[in-house]
Amino acid sequence: MNKRLFKYARKGHKWLGYLLALQIFFWLLGGLVMSSLPLEKVHGKHLANRSLSSPFLLSDYPASIDKITAQFEQIEGIKYSHFLNTPIIEVTSSSGTFTFDGRTGAKMPAPSKAQIIENAQAHLLIDAKITQAQLLTKGPREVGHKANVWQISFDDWLTTTLYLDSQTGKVITVRSTLWRIFDFFWMLHIMDYDERENFNNPLLISFSATSVLFCITGVLLLLQNVRIKRKKPATRVGQSK
Repeated sequence: MNKRLFKYARKGHKWLGYLLALQIFFWLLGGLVMSSLPLEKVHGKHLANRSLSSPFLLSDYPASIDKITAQFEQIEGIKYSHFLNTPIIEVTSSSGTFTFDGRTGAKMPAPSKAQIIENAQAHLLIDAKITQAQLLTKGPREVGHKANVWQISFDDWLTTTLYLDSQTGKVITVRSTLWRIFDFFWMLHIMDYDERENFNNPLLISFSATSVLFCITGVLLLLQNVRIKRKKPATRVGQSK
């Protein structure tokens, strides 16, 4: 092979190593941390339920479905559910999801702070007390910046946080320190330092392509080393050096 090629490969490998060293470390460390954390714990399934089984039978929903659905032009779905001790009917339309009292057919009002706290505690699976309950006009990134959500924080060692819909009172998601650690290393892994969601961002693609080039130059240097060893003459026994 051309000696000039090996010369460029050696220099390229050296400088690419300087450029990639920290990011490769982050990739390896992030992979180790994320693979060590069970996903069901990251998602907080051991901390709180996302939903609860309804204690009501179909006969507990005497409200007229026809009267409820007549209020909408286009309906995408109907679901029988409950909120605390009230059977409710959820209607999903092109304009959003609306809840109605399953007994009277009346539109359900937005739950109060006391009802939100009661519902959050009903979903909780651990022994913890509420440290803060606040209504956010715009939620943080860990709940996707959803508007008008209740943030209920608990005093356990994982700082468990439940996010509930302000209109329906339903649990949107569960977050904890484990999720935040996973999310931090996921950010380092995919190199999306803003929303931490774009796996196809240009920075990641550029560094990945550069890493491939780093490996190619390394293989060239390996081939050069093997070539030199093969050309080196064997030393005979007793031959003076």
